[in-house]
Amino acid sequence: MRITVFGATGGVGQEIVGHALAAGHEVTVVVRDPDRLPEPLERAVLHGAVRLDDPSAVRAAVTGRDAVLSGLGSRGRKANGVAERLTGKILAAMEAEGVRRLLVVSAAPVGPEPEGDPLVDRLIRRGVGAVLAELYADLARMEAALTRSATDWTAVRPPRLTDGPRTGVYRQVVGGTPRSGRTISRADVAHAMLALIDDLAAVKQGVGIAY
Repeated sequence: MRITVFGATGGVGQEIVGHALAAGHEVTVVVRDPDRLPEPLERAVLHGAVRLDDPSAVRAAVTGRDAVLSGLGSRGRKANGVAERLTGKILAAMEAEGVRRLLVVSAAPVGPEPEGDPLVDRLIRRGVGAVLAELYADLARMEAALTRSATDWTAVRPPRLTDGPRTGVYRQVVGGTPRSGRTISRADVAHAMLALIDDLAAVKQGVGIAY
Protein backbone atom coordinates (compact mmCIF):
# COMPACT_ATOMS: atom_id res chain seq x y z
CA MET A 1 0.00 0.00 0.00
CA ARG A 2 1.18 3.53 -0.77
CA ILE A 3 0.91 5.73 2.31
CA THR A 4 1.78 9.34 3.05
CA VAL A 5 2.40 10.28 6.71
CA PHE A 6 2.20 13.87 7.93
CA GLY A 7 3.87 14.79 11.21
CA ALA A 8 6.38 11.96 10.96
CA THR A 9 8.73 13.49 13.54
CA GLY A 10 6.10 13.39 16.30
CA GLY A 11 5.59 10.51 18.72
CA VAL A 12 2.61 8.99 16.92
CA GLY A 13 3.97 9.87 13.48
CA GLN A 14 7.25 8.06 14.07
CA GLU A 15 5.33 4.99 15.20
CA ILE A 16 3.11 5.08 12.12
CA VAL A 17 6.11 5.28 9.80
CA GLY A 18 7.97 2.50 11.61
CA HIS A 19 5.00 0.13 11.64
CA ALA A 20 4.09 0.91 8.03
CA LEU A 21 7.62 0.26 6.79
CA ALA A 22 7.81 -2.97 8.80
CA ALA A 23 4.58 -4.08 7.13
CA GLY A 24 6.10 -3.48 3.71
CA HIS A 25 4.18 -0.34 2.75
CA GLU A 26 5.66 2.35 0.53
CA VAL A 27 5.86 5.44 2.75
CA THR A 28 6.22 9.14 1.99
CA VAL A 29 6.84 11.42 4.97
CA VAL A 30 5.77 15.05 5.25
CA VAL A 31 7.25 17.06 8.12
CA ARG A 32 7.36 20.71 9.21
CA ASP A 33 11.10 20.46 9.93
CA PRO A 34 13.02 17.85 7.89
CA ASP A 35 16.00 18.21 10.25
CA ARG A 36 13.91 16.59 13.01
CA LEU A 37 13.35 13.39 11.05
CA PRO A 38 15.11 10.54 12.90
CA GLU A 39 18.05 9.16 10.94
CA PRO A 40 16.77 5.54 10.75
CA LEU A 41 13.46 6.70 9.24
CA GLU A 42 15.21 9.13 6.91
CA ARG A 43 17.21 6.24 5.46
CA ALA A 44 14.20 3.93 5.20
CA VAL A 45 11.59 6.28 3.73
CA LEU A 46 11.73 6.21 -0.04
CA HIS A 47 10.52 9.70 -0.87
CA GLY A 48 12.14 11.82 1.83
CA ALA A 49 10.63 14.92 3.46
CA VAL A 50 8.23 17.52 2.09
CA ARG A 51 7.47 20.91 3.65
CA LEU A 52 3.85 21.69 4.49
CA ASP A 53 4.27 25.35 3.51
CA ASP A 54 4.70 24.33 -0.13
CA PRO A 55 1.21 23.51 -1.55
CA SER A 56 2.57 22.01 -4.78
CA ALA A 57 4.90 19.75 -2.80
CA VAL A 58 2.05 18.64 -0.52
CA ARG A 59 -0.05 17.81 -3.57
CA ALA A 60 2.83 15.83 -5.03
CA ALA A 61 3.21 13.95 -1.74
CA VAL A 62 -0.41 12.75 -1.75
CA THR A 63 -0.78 12.09 -5.47
CA GLY A 64 -1.56 8.44 -6.15
CA ARG A 65 -1.61 7.50 -2.48
CA ASP A 66 -3.90 4.76 -1.20
CA ALA A 67 -4.14 6.48 2.19
CA VAL A 68 -2.93 9.58 4.02
CA LEU A 69 -2.28 9.43 7.78
CA SER A 70 -1.66 12.45 9.97
CA GLY A 71 -0.08 12.69 13.40
CA LEU A 72 -0.07 16.50 13.26
CA GLY A 73 -0.93 18.52 16.32
CA SER A 74 0.33 20.95 18.91
CA ARG A 75 3.43 20.02 20.90
CA GLY A 76 2.13 21.88 23.95
CA ARG A 77 -0.95 23.35 25.57
CA LYS A 78 -1.05 26.31 23.18
CA ALA A 79 -2.62 24.96 20.03
CA ASN A 80 -2.44 28.15 17.93
CA GLY A 81 -4.79 26.50 15.44
CA VAL A 82 -2.11 24.05 14.33
CA ALA A 83 -4.33 21.01 13.79
CA GLU A 84 -7.08 22.93 11.99
CA ARG A 85 -4.69 24.94 9.82
CA LEU A 86 -2.36 22.14 8.77
CA THR A 87 -5.12 19.60 8.26
CA GLY A 88 -6.76 22.16 6.00
CA LYS A 89 -3.65 22.10 3.80
CA ILE A 90 -3.84 18.30 3.63
CA LEU A 91 -7.53 18.37 2.72
CA ALA A 92 -6.95 20.92 -0.03
CA ALA A 93 -4.16 18.81 -1.53
CA MET A 94 -6.14 15.58 -1.32
CA GLU A 95 -9.25 17.08 -2.87
CA ALA A 96 -7.19 18.62 -5.67
CA GLU A 97 -5.58 15.25 -6.42
CA GLY A 98 -8.69 13.10 -5.92
CA VAL A 99 -7.19 11.15 -2.99
CA ARG A 100 -9.90 10.07 -0.57
CA ARG A 101 -8.72 8.03 2.45
CA LEU A 102 -7.52 10.15 5.38
CA LEU A 103 -6.90 9.18 9.01
CA VAL A 104 -5.95 11.76 11.64
CA VAL A 105 -5.17 11.81 15.35
CA SER A 106 -7.66 13.74 17.46
CA ALA A 107 -8.38 13.24 21.19
CA ALA A 108 -10.92 11.46 23.37
CA PRO A 109 -12.41 14.65 24.88
CA VAL A 110 -13.44 15.77 21.39
CA GLY A 111 -15.73 12.75 21.15
CA PRO A 112 -18.90 11.96 23.08
CA GLU A 113 -18.74 11.10 26.77
CA PRO A 114 -18.94 7.35 27.36
CA GLU A 115 -22.26 6.08 28.66
CA GLY A 116 -22.08 5.04 32.29
CA ASP A 117 -18.61 6.49 32.88
CA PRO A 118 -17.82 6.45 36.63
CA LEU A 119 -17.79 9.78 38.44
CA VAL A 120 -14.01 9.74 38.88
CA ASP A 121 -13.50 9.38 35.14
CA ARG A 122 -15.97 12.17 34.40
CA LEU A 123 -14.14 14.45 36.82
CA ILE A 124 -10.76 13.60 35.31
CA ARG A 125 -12.11 14.24 31.82
CA ARG A 126 -13.52 17.64 32.79
CA GLY A 127 -10.37 18.66 34.64
CA VAL A 128 -8.13 17.75 31.73
CA GLY A 129 -10.58 19.41 29.35
CA ALA A 130 -10.34 22.65 31.27
CA VAL A 131 -6.53 22.64 31.26
CA LEU A 132 -6.25 21.74 27.58
CA ALA A 133 -9.33 23.61 26.37
CA GLU A 134 -7.49 25.46 23.59
CA LEU A 135 -5.95 22.27 22.23
CA TYR A 136 -9.28 20.42 22.18
CA ALA A 137 -11.04 23.38 20.57
CA ASP A 138 -8.45 23.27 17.78
CA LEU A 139 -9.03 19.54 17.31
CA ALA A 140 -12.80 20.06 17.28
CA ARG A 141 -12.44 22.64 14.51
CA MET A 142 -10.17 20.19 12.65
CA GLU A 143 -12.85 17.52 12.87
CA ALA A 144 -15.46 20.00 11.65
CA ALA A 145 -13.28 20.64 8.60
CA LEU A 146 -13.10 16.90 7.99
CA THR A 147 -16.88 16.60 7.96
CA ARG A 148 -17.12 19.34 5.35
CA SER A 149 -14.52 17.70 3.12
CA ALA A 150 -14.92 15.26 0.26
CA THR A 151 -12.50 12.78 1.86
CA ASP A 152 -13.24 9.41 3.43
CA TRP A 153 -11.89 10.50 6.80
CA THR A 154 -11.48 8.84 10.19
CA ALA A 155 -10.55 10.76 13.36
CA VAL A 156 -8.85 8.48 15.88
CA ARG A 157 -9.50 9.75 19.43
CA PRO A 158 -7.08 8.47 22.08
CA PRO A 159 -6.96 9.50 25.75
CA ARG A 160 -3.63 10.31 27.44
CA LEU A 161 -0.73 9.02 25.35
CA THR A 162 2.16 7.00 26.78
CA ASP A 163 5.48 5.74 25.44
CA GLY A 164 4.58 2.11 26.10
CA PRO A 165 5.07 -0.69 23.59
CA ARG A 166 2.72 -1.78 20.86
CA THR A 167 0.39 -4.46 22.23
CA GLY A 168 -2.32 -4.60 19.58
CA VAL A 169 -4.77 -5.12 22.44
CA TYR A 170 -7.06 -2.19 23.19
CA ARG A 171 -10.72 -1.22 23.07
CA GLN A 172 -12.17 0.55 20.08
CA VAL A 173 -15.56 2.24 19.67
CA VAL A 174 -16.65 3.58 16.29
CA GLY A 175 -18.61 6.77 16.86
CA GLY A 176 -18.01 6.68 20.61
CA THR A 177 -15.54 6.56 23.46
CA PRO A 178 -14.43 3.51 25.51
CA ARG A 179 -15.73 3.59 29.08
CA SER A 180 -13.05 4.49 31.67
CA GLY A 181 -10.45 4.82 28.93
CA ARG A 182 -7.53 6.67 30.47
CA THR A 183 -4.40 5.82 28.48
CA ILE A 184 -3.01 4.20 25.36
CA SER A 185 0.50 4.04 23.93
CA ARG A 186 1.51 6.01 20.86
CA ALA A 187 2.57 2.70 19.32
CA ASP A 188 -0.95 1.31 19.69
CA VAL A 189 -2.48 4.49 18.27
CA ALA A 190 -0.31 3.92 15.19
CA HIS A 191 -1.35 0.26 15.12
CA ALA A 192 -5.02 1.26 15.24
CA MET A 193 -4.67 3.86 12.50
CA LEU A 194 -3.03 1.44 10.11
CA ALA A 195 -5.62 -1.25 10.90
CA LEU A 196 -8.48 1.20 10.27
CA ILE A 197 -7.38 2.12 6.75
CA ASP A 198 -9.52 -0.63 5.21
CA ASP A 199 -12.31 -0.56 7.81
CA LEU A 200 -15.39 0.74 6.00
CA ALA A 201 -17.30 1.09 9.28
CA ALA A 202 -14.80 3.75 10.36
CA VAL A 203 -15.19 5.96 7.29
CA LYS A 204 -16.49 9.45 8.15
CA GLN A 205 -16.45 8.54 11.83
CA GLY A 206 -14.60 9.35 15.02
CA VAL A 207 -13.12 6.24 16.62
CA GLY A 208 -12.36 6.16 20.34
CA ILE A 209 -9.49 3.88 21.40
CA ALA A 210 -8.12 3.11 24.86
CA TYR A 211 -6.88 0.25 27.04
